[in-house]
Amino acid sequence: MILDWPSINGVKACMTDRHGGISASPWDAMNLGDHVGDDPHAVAHNRQSLAQRLDARPVFMAQVHGTQVLHLTQDTPDGLPADACWTQARGLACTAMVADCLPLLLCDSSGQWVAAAHAGWRGLAGHQEVGVLEALWLQLRSNGAEPSQTMAWLGPCIGPLAFEVGPEVREAFVQEGLELSEYFAAQPGDRFLADLAGLARWRLQRLGIVLLGGNTSQPDWCTFTQSSKFFSHRRDSRVLGNTGRMVACIWRDH
Repeated sequence: MILDWPSINGVKACMTDRHGGISASPWDAMNLGDHVGDDPHAVAHNRQSLAQRLDARPVFMAQVHGTQVLHLTQDTPDGLPADACWTQARGLACTAMVADCLPLLLCDSSGQWVAAAHAGWRGLAGHQEVGVLEALWLQLRSNGAEPSQTMAWLGPCIGPLAFEVGPEVREAFVQEGLELSEYFAAQPGDRFLADLAGLARWRLQRLGIVLLGGNTSQPDWCTFTQSSKFFSHRRDSRVLGNTGRMVACIWRDH
């Protein structure tokens, strides 16, 4: 799946779906996660196929649902613990791996840097209002990024009609005067349906980043309900025991 990314000189981006690889069920077919029980040879083949398609090296993070940020260089290996990364180098693809969590891609309008983030609710909420997006922006801003010149794309994630959460998730966001209750629809008992993409859009806009594309919280962006296109950890693991992982990548071309 190639994104409808704005025409920015030297910047390319893509988002994979579940098609095109060689993994067997329940990881069929383009699984890119090496930590979900799939045949390592199939994962290696799929990752090599991705790199050839990009003509760049995707750098895979060991995502931990936190706020760690990596500055990628040519020497950065795969597997370092982080949930966001950015680079000014060419030929390195900032890569976020997902199967219900939200992938975000960012760049500046002149194509001088690119970044990616993996945002589940824990990483997005963070601690004391500093989540993975704020941590990433802190590094980007200290290296010259300006919000008015920054573009962000939100990828597919579990949608607001499927993401059922408990009160602890709502409380992680709706606190200290932040009016975010509109992103949580009350359900019977103490449950809520949460709009993960909407919460991310709110966070980005609070940082001053308003040039947003991609996920609009509509059903066609929902990983849980769009089973023919997307992996979903919550949907598939309950029935099949496991599932694959997709990636969103952004890179500066050679």
